[in-house]
Amino acid sequence: MAEHIIDMQTWPRAAQYRLFRPFRKPHYAVCVRLDVTRLMTLRKAQGVSVYRACLFAIGAGLDAVPALKQRFRGDDVIQHDHITLSMTVPRTDGTFGFGYLPVAPDFARFDAEAKANIAAVRASDAFEPSVPTSGAVAYASCLPWLDFTALDNAMPDADDCIPRVAWGKIVQEGDRQRVAMSIQVHHALVDGAHLGAFFDAVQTALDTH
Repeated sequence: MAEHIIDMQTWPRAAQYRLFRPFRKPHYAVCVRLDVTRLMTLRKAQGVSVYRACLFAIGAGLDAVPALKQRFRGDDVIQHDHITLSMTVPRTDGTFGFGYLPVAPDFARFDAEAKANIAAVRASDAFEPSVPTSGAVAYASCLPWLDFTALDNAMPDADDCIPRVAWGKIVQEGDRQRVAMSIQVHHALVDGAHLGAFFDAVQTALDTH
Protein backbone atom coordinates (compact mmCIF):
# COMPACT_ATOMS: atom_id res chain seq x y z
CA MET A 1 0.00 0.00 0.00
CA ALA A 2 1.23 3.49 -0.82
CA GLU A 3 2.23 5.68 2.06
CA HIS A 4 4.20 8.83 2.77
CA ILE A 5 5.71 10.56 5.78
CA ILE A 6 3.93 13.75 6.82
CA ASP A 7 6.16 16.83 6.80
CA MET A 8 5.89 18.33 10.29
CA GLN A 9 7.12 21.68 8.94
CA THR A 10 4.08 22.08 6.69
CA TRP A 11 1.44 19.94 8.43
CA PRO A 12 -1.39 22.24 9.65
CA ARG A 13 -2.02 20.00 12.67
CA ALA A 14 1.58 19.84 13.88
CA ALA A 15 0.84 21.97 16.95
CA GLN A 16 -2.18 19.87 17.92
CA TYR A 17 -0.15 16.71 17.37
CA ARG A 18 2.60 17.92 19.71
CA LEU A 19 0.01 18.86 22.34
CA PHE A 20 -1.81 15.52 22.50
CA ARG A 21 0.98 13.09 21.57
CA PRO A 22 2.45 12.76 25.09
CA PHE A 23 -0.91 12.49 26.91
CA ARG A 24 -1.31 9.52 29.24
CA LYS A 25 -4.89 9.06 27.97
CA PRO A 26 -4.95 10.53 24.47
CA HIS A 27 -7.91 8.50 23.19
CA TYR A 28 -11.52 9.61 23.00
CA ALA A 29 -14.68 8.07 21.61
CA VAL A 30 -17.80 9.50 20.00
CA CYS A 31 -21.09 7.64 19.57
CA VAL A 32 -23.87 8.72 17.19
CA ARG A 33 -27.10 7.25 15.86
CA LEU A 34 -27.25 6.50 12.15
CA ASP A 35 -30.29 5.89 9.97
CA VAL A 36 -30.39 2.37 8.53
CA THR A 37 -34.00 2.46 7.31
CA ARG A 38 -33.06 1.98 3.65
CA LEU A 39 -30.70 -0.85 4.51
CA MET A 40 -33.30 -2.69 6.58
CA THR A 41 -36.39 -2.13 4.41
CA LEU A 42 -34.94 -2.21 0.89
CA ARG A 43 -31.44 -3.66 0.74
CA LYS A 44 -32.05 -6.48 3.24
CA ALA A 45 -35.14 -7.52 1.24
CA GLN A 46 -32.89 -7.68 -1.84
CA GLY A 47 -30.66 -10.20 -0.06
CA VAL A 48 -27.91 -7.83 1.08
CA SER A 49 -26.21 -8.83 4.33
CA VAL A 50 -26.76 -6.14 6.95
CA TYR A 51 -23.46 -7.00 8.64
CA ARG A 52 -21.43 -6.76 5.44
CA ALA A 53 -23.23 -3.60 4.35
CA CYS A 54 -22.31 -1.95 7.65
CA LEU A 55 -18.70 -3.04 7.21
CA PHE A 56 -18.69 -1.48 3.74
CA ALA A 57 -20.11 1.78 5.07
CA ILE A 58 -17.50 1.89 7.85
CA GLY A 59 -14.76 1.31 5.29
CA ALA A 60 -16.14 4.12 3.14
CA GLY A 61 -16.13 6.44 6.14
CA LEU A 62 -12.56 5.60 7.08
CA ASP A 63 -11.35 5.91 3.51
CA ALA A 64 -12.97 9.35 3.14
CA VAL A 65 -11.00 10.95 6.00
CA PRO A 66 -7.19 11.16 5.62
CA ALA A 67 -6.69 11.67 9.36
CA LEU A 68 -8.18 8.23 10.02
CA LYS A 69 -5.50 6.70 7.79
CA GLN A 70 -2.59 8.27 9.67
CA ARG A 71 -0.42 6.19 12.00
CA PHE A 72 2.63 6.69 14.21
CA ARG A 73 5.91 5.14 13.17
CA GLY A 74 8.53 6.05 15.72
CA ASP A 75 8.75 9.84 15.70
CA ASP A 76 7.08 10.09 12.29
CA VAL A 77 3.43 10.23 11.23
CA ILE A 78 2.65 8.06 8.21
CA GLN A 79 -0.21 8.78 5.82
CA HIS A 80 -1.61 5.65 4.13
CA ASP A 81 -3.56 5.81 0.89
CA HIS A 82 -5.73 2.84 1.86
CA ILE A 83 -6.31 0.65 4.88
CA THR A 84 -7.51 -2.83 5.76
CA LEU A 85 -10.49 -3.54 8.01
CA SER A 86 -9.88 -6.00 10.81
CA MET A 87 -13.32 -7.21 11.85
CA THR A 88 -14.53 -9.58 14.51
CA VAL A 89 -16.36 -12.62 13.13
CA PRO A 90 -18.75 -14.47 15.50
CA ARG A 91 -18.67 -18.27 15.65
CA THR A 92 -21.39 -20.72 16.59
CA ASP A 93 -19.63 -21.69 19.83
CA GLY A 94 -19.89 -18.15 21.17
CA THR A 95 -16.28 -17.18 20.47
CA PHE A 96 -15.01 -15.01 17.64
CA GLY A 97 -12.15 -14.79 15.19
CA PHE A 98 -10.61 -12.02 13.13
CA GLY A 99 -11.02 -11.35 9.45
CA TYR A 100 -8.94 -8.95 7.37
CA LEU A 101 -10.45 -7.16 4.41
CA PRO A 102 -9.08 -4.37 2.20
CA VAL A 103 -11.42 -1.40 1.94
CA ALA A 104 -12.79 -1.22 -1.62
CA PRO A 105 -15.01 1.46 -3.22
CA ASP A 106 -17.08 -1.06 -5.22
CA PHE A 107 -19.78 -2.64 -3.04
CA ALA A 108 -20.24 -5.81 -5.09
CA ARG A 109 -16.51 -6.58 -5.01
CA PHE A 110 -16.22 -5.75 -1.32
CA ASP A 111 -19.28 -7.82 -0.45
CA ALA A 112 -18.02 -10.90 -2.30
CA GLU A 113 -14.60 -10.69 -0.65
CA ALA A 114 -16.17 -10.08 2.76
CA LYS A 115 -18.51 -13.08 2.41
CA ALA A 116 -15.63 -15.40 1.53
CA ASN A 117 -13.38 -14.02 4.26
CA ILE A 118 -16.05 -14.33 6.95
CA ALA A 119 -16.88 -17.91 5.90
CA ALA A 120 -13.20 -18.86 6.13
CA VAL A 121 -12.86 -17.41 9.63
CA ARG A 122 -16.02 -19.16 10.83
CA ALA A 123 -14.77 -22.48 9.49
CA SER A 124 -11.50 -22.16 11.40
CA ASP A 125 -10.80 -22.29 15.11
CA ALA A 126 -7.71 -20.08 14.80
CA PHE A 127 -7.41 -17.02 16.99
CA GLU A 128 -4.75 -14.94 15.34
CA PRO A 129 -5.09 -11.23 15.94
CA SER A 130 -2.46 -9.39 13.98
CA VAL A 131 -1.63 -5.89 12.83
CA PRO A 132 0.11 -5.28 9.50
CA THR A 133 3.61 -3.99 10.14
CA SER A 134 2.64 -0.83 8.25
CA GLY A 135 -0.18 -0.15 10.73
CA ALA A 136 -2.59 0.35 7.81
CA VAL A 137 -5.53 -1.24 9.62
CA ALA A 138 -8.68 -0.21 11.48
CA TYR A 139 -10.75 -2.37 13.84
CA ALA A 140 -14.48 -2.96 13.38
CA SER A 141 -16.83 -4.95 15.59
CA CYS A 142 -20.55 -5.43 16.02
CA LEU A 143 -22.47 -5.63 19.32
CA PRO A 144 -25.93 -6.63 18.07
CA TRP A 145 -27.17 -7.34 21.62
CA LEU A 146 -26.82 -3.73 22.81
CA ASP A 147 -28.38 -0.41 21.86
CA PHE A 148 -25.52 1.43 23.53
CA THR A 149 -25.09 5.17 24.02
CA ALA A 150 -21.33 5.14 24.63
CA LEU A 151 -18.48 2.68 24.28
CA ASP A 152 -14.87 2.47 25.44
CA ASN A 153 -12.28 0.02 24.13
CA ALA A 154 -9.44 -1.86 25.74
CA MET A 155 -6.25 -0.08 24.65
CA PRO A 156 -2.76 -1.57 25.01
CA ASP A 157 -1.02 1.76 25.55
CA ALA A 158 -1.09 5.47 24.79
CA ASP A 159 0.80 4.98 21.51
CA ASP A 160 -1.96 2.92 19.91
CA CYS A 161 -3.51 5.13 17.22
CA ILE A 162 -5.61 2.55 15.33
CA PRO A 163 -9.27 3.66 15.05
CA ARG A 164 -11.82 1.32 16.57
CA VAL A 165 -15.36 1.33 15.22
CA ALA A 166 -18.31 -0.55 16.75
CA TRP A 167 -21.99 -0.64 15.96
CA GLY A 168 -24.86 -2.01 17.97
CA LYS A 169 -28.42 -3.26 17.89
CA ILE A 170 -30.73 -1.88 15.18
CA VAL A 171 -33.83 -0.39 16.78
CA GLN A 172 -37.11 1.12 15.61
CA GLU A 173 -37.58 4.84 16.28
CA GLY A 174 -40.94 5.99 14.97
CA ASP A 175 -41.01 5.24 11.25
CA ARG A 176 -37.20 5.01 11.06
CA GLN A 177 -34.66 2.34 12.01
CA ARG A 178 -31.43 3.47 13.60
CA VAL A 179 -28.20 2.05 14.96
CA ALA A 180 -25.64 3.35 17.42
CA MET A 181 -22.10 3.58 16.05
CA SER A 182 -18.99 4.51 18.02
CA ILE A 183 -15.48 5.37 16.92
CA GLN A 184 -12.47 5.66 19.24
CA VAL A 185 -9.42 7.58 18.04
CA HIS A 186 -6.13 9.17 19.13
CA HIS A 187 -6.47 12.94 19.62
CA ALA A 188 -2.94 13.59 18.34
CA LEU A 189 -4.24 12.64 14.88
CA VAL A 190 -8.00 13.08 14.90
CA ASP A 191 -10.26 15.99 15.87
CA GLY A 192 -14.02 16.34 16.07
CA ALA A 193 -14.34 17.72 12.55
CA HIS A 194 -12.70 14.57 11.21
CA LEU A 195 -15.27 12.44 13.03
CA GLY A 196 -18.08 14.55 11.64
CA ALA A 197 -16.78 13.84 8.14
CA PHE A 198 -16.45 10.14 8.98
CA PHE A 199 -20.05 9.77 10.12
CA ASP A 200 -21.31 11.80 7.14
CA ALA A 201 -19.50 9.42 4.77
CA VAL A 202 -20.80 6.34 6.62
CA GLN A 203 -24.38 7.65 6.39
CA THR A 204 -23.95 8.43 2.69
CA ALA A 205 -22.75 4.87 2.04
CA LEU A 206 -25.71 3.44 3.96
CA ASP A 207 -28.07 5.62 1.90
CA THR A 208 -26.60 4.86 -1.52
CA HIS A 209 -25.18 1.32 -1.60
